[in-house]
Formats: sequence, C-alpha cells, structure tokens
Amino acid sequence: MNTPINLAIGSLGNMEIVMIAILILVLFGAKKLPTFARSLGKSMGEFKKARTEFENELQNAQEEAERPKITPPQEKRQPVANVEDS
Repeated sequence: MNTPINLAIGSLGNMEIVMIAILILVLFGAKKLPTFARSLGKSMGEFKKARTEFENELQNAQEEAERPKITPPQEKRQPVANVEDS
C-alpha cells in the first residue's frame, strides 16, 4: 500500500535511513542531538494531542447534527381580559 510519504519520496530502505541519521548527526552535532530529539518528541506529542482534540470536536459535532431535535411544547396562553381602572 502506498502511503503519501512513500509516493512523495519513495520507499526508504535501511541504507537511506542510516544516511539520513548520519546527515542529521553532522548537521546538528552530537551535543545538540538530545535537545533536538527532545523538542521533536514534544512537538509530536502536541501534534497528536491537537489531532485527538480535533477528531473529538468533529465527532461531537456529527453526533449533535444527527441528534433529533425535540422542540418543547409551547405554552397555551389565555388571553387577559382588559381591566380598566375606574
């Protein structure tokens, strides 16, 4: 099955993943790599949380739209007789 990432860059093999890891290590350096990984993990966690909240909002909106609307019975009001002050 082709996922969007596979269609965009092709399938990644072991050698490609190793080359990407080496490139990241060279670009960021060994000292900054843990902070980079930590910030990447936090970003992914926030993204997952936002996605879950968005899916819950969509689900709630769909349930609300499918819920039958029950209108409360209207009150029967009696006409008020005109009372004139004498």
